[in-house]
Amino acid sequence: MASTDAAGFRTNNPSEKPGMMDQRLLEAAASGHAAEMKHLALHVPGILRGTTPKGNTCLHIASIHGHEVFCKDVLALSHSLPLLSAVNADGETPMLTAVISGHASLASFFLRCCRVQQLSETILRQDKHRCNALHHAIRYGHRELALELIEAEPALSHAVNQYGESPMFIAVIRDDADVFDALLEIHGSAHGGARGYNALQAAVRNGNSAIARRIMETRPQLAREENDYKNTPMQSAVLWGKIDVLTVLSEQDRSLGYVVSTNGAPLLSSAAFRGHIDVARKLLKYCPDAAYGLPNGWTCLHIAVWQEQTEFVEFAMGSPQLARLVNMRDSNGNTPLHLAVEKCNPKMVAGVAALLLHPYTDVTVLDNKGTPASWKLPDKHAKTINWNEVIMLMLKADPQDKTSILNLYKQVKKRVTQLSRKDIKSLAQTYTGNTSLVAILIAMITFAAAFTLPGGYSADTKNEGLPITARKFDFQAFLAIATLGILDL
Repeated sequence: MASTDAAGFRTNNPSEKPGMMDQRLLEAAASGHAAEMKHLALHVPGILRGTTPKGNTCLHIASIHGHEVFCKDVLALSHSLPLLSAVNADGETPMLTAVISGHASLASFFLRCCRVQQLSETILRQDKHRCNALHHAIRYGHRELALELIEAEPALSHAVNQYGESPMFIAVIRDDADVFDALLEIHGSAHGGARGYNALQAAVRNGNSAIARRIMETRPQLAREENDYKNTPMQSAVLWGKIDVLTVLSEQDRSLGYVVSTNGAPLLSSAAFRGHIDVARKLLKYCPDAAYGLPNGWTCLHIAVWQEQTEFVEFAMGSPQLARLVNMRDSNGNTPLHLAVEKCNPKMVAGVAALLLHPYTDVTVLDNKGTPASWKLPDKHAKTINWNEVIMLMLKADPQDKTSILNLYKQVKKRVTQLSRKDIKSLAQTYTGNTSLVAILIAMITFAAAFTLPGGYSADTKNEGLPITARKFDFQAFLAIATLGILDL
């Protein structure tokens, strides 16, 4: 039991389990007051064994604040006490606490003490997150300490924390080449990372081709491991546009360019998804016949169209390997042109033009429901110039389909007109009660502008007010269709 001595100090029986830390010792540890600690230790036997409610010893408290002299004096006075191996509620030894608190020199001192006392288990100790001193040393940028830890206890490199992170993964993702090199030399050192990533994935993320090359030379199997998102390092290089690393991986193993992930995504599809033209060009250099299709029949060209990657579409149309995809159909029978017409926005008007300019494009292809690409134009865009431009492009590409395109135009015109009339009626009813003539006029103007002439109007003195494209075939065809449509109102 605890008692007090003649001087009034609280005393502990050394054979008892550690009790609550004396408040005076706690304050001395926090302030680094070594003299006070010595005075207390002299008058209160066993006082150094006390802990806080969180299990911290005075050595932990001093380590948090980086009081190296205090720690050295404590260890000098407590040879028989296992303070170096004491673990707090977070699973930390004083060395771990020193590392996490940013005091590398103090942690190095504890490491040397542990080696002298042959406390290998203490050096290997992991905290509640299963991180050891090496994890933390690398994470907090203590390079010299990390190298010292690796030399003192190579087995530290085998540990993986609760997030799946190895010391090597942390070193690579932090671009610490020196620590990475030291870890790579250790047989069996772990290389995994969070969410299924590995050290090679980390090198790809940073675009570090030098580290990627070293890994490929020593652990080439990492290039075929998928992370939790079903991406291999090669797939990540494509998605992130890391051309230098992609080059290294391809030079080390050209077959990587043919790898398709378990979710069925080939590399060219990923490049199209992000619009990475240079990546696609590099892939085709090493793998001219690389896979390009998804399980649903979408090719990389379908994907580029749907993601509105117009420049990639233009690149594909100029590529001997990819231009052949222009008429390929997905599981619904849609060609890339079907999807481009369905998009009908400013970007994909250019995409439609790029597809139609290629001599291989067959505009007569029907989908599984017998629908041509022109009938994919959505009604919601019918009031826009884009809609009219796409109609003109399709008509010019396939004049034989003018009857079908005219029917489409009339059908959509009728639907839009009906909707416009409903809108006008609704607005008129809303504003008639308070005789808002302005509101009714605005509604009439909106109705009148349902279809816009493509190209706009000329500001030239001689032709002022006339359509700019009046003499072009596209405009004349549009005007003919529009006139027939108006007659049908």
